[in-house]
Amino acid sequence: MSQPFVQFENVWLAYNEELLAQNQFAVEDINLNVEDGEFIAIVGPSGCGKSTFMKLTTGLKRPTKGRITVGGKEVTGPLKISGMAFQAPSLLPWRTTLDNVLLPLEIVEPYRSQFKQKKAEFEARAIALLERVGLGGYERKYPWQLSGGMQQRASICRALIHEPKMLLLDEPFGALDAFTREELWCILRDLWTEQKFNVILVTHDLRESVFLADTVYVMSKSPGRFIVKKEIDLPRPRELELTYTPEFTDIVHELRGHIGALKGAPVKTS
Repeated sequence: MSQPFVQFENVWLAYNEELLAQNQFAVEDINLNVEDGEFIAIVGPSGCGKSTFMKLTTGLKRPTKGRITVGGKEVTGPLKISGMAFQAPSLLPWRTTLDNVLLPLEIVEPYRSQFKQKKAEFEARAIALLERVGLGGYERKYPWQLSGGMQQRASICRALIHEPKMLLLDEPFGALDAFTREELWCILRDLWTEQKFNVILVTHDLRESVFLADTVYVMSKSPGRFIVKKEIDLPRPRELELTYTPEFTDIVHELRGHIGALKGAPVKTS
């Protein structure tokens, strides 16, 4: 069997030595296998450690105990093979939409050293990606000229422009209205279907997790640990009409019943 693309082995994290001495952990006993090309979602109550998990996955935090591998290599520092998007688009206000999307290619190798000579090629790639998410014609607009949904689309393009093997999304659609949110679900679904990069989505929206993910993990209250692993056995491609079916709502209600579960509950797999 091939090795999982992302693997957590008995991972614990205390944020500093003082907390470690007090045996206080942000996350504890995290074990996880994510297969190549898999889309997973992580849900749980506020403060349970979902964002901490993301920092561990990207190498922004090192585990106190345990081991993390991504792409067959142990994570010892910030990863270059990942892209990230957050709830706040964080576009630079003095750069156009196009220049914001190009930013990773200016700072991440091997693109950085090639940027000047390949700028036209990179711009064409960025424009094609913007068109793919419905932002064709907005390349020269500044962030303040875009709606919140448009800014988030540009943020996703920026996260994908360097063709990462893994996309990490931390509440990317949480600040948007329901209609825009569902529209972006479909855009993300289509991009993932075409490119099959790994996705780790952190969200409070259970409907979002069930619609998008292959597998949903529920985290307990802090210190966070995975208490439920739910395989989403719904056919793909998934259309929005699916979200109104009994099969879909049954899964959402099942997951809702687990949110806020107490530390120490046994892991359940279904």
